[in-house]
Amino acid sequence: MTQEEKVQAILLVVASIPSGKVCTYGKIAEMASLKGHARLVGTVMKKLPSDSRIPWFRVINSQGKISFPENSEKYQQQKSLLEQEGIVFKGTKVNLKVAMWQV
Repeated sequence: MTQEEKVQAILLVVASIPSGKVCTYGKIAEMASLKGHARLVGTVMKKLPSDSRIPWFRVINSQGKISFPENSEKYQQQKSLLEQEGIVFKGTKVNLKVAMWQV
């Protein structure tokens, strides 16, 4: 698989995450047939253009947390977008048993 094909596979999976659900970097990599490439998912999300329609904010880490530093603008933006979709935070965590997208 070329790098471009890997990126497209990741974007396809992320674009499929429904509103009100989240998915982890590792699970997205697995679903894109890139098991073990969670960091690549993070890199692809980081490089998205600001006007992208890909729901990057639905991607969180395996601990149920947002990966941005807690007091950063990006953290607040991601948390706000998730809360607008009904995602509930307990402290800094999302309950993955409830919010995780299951295919």
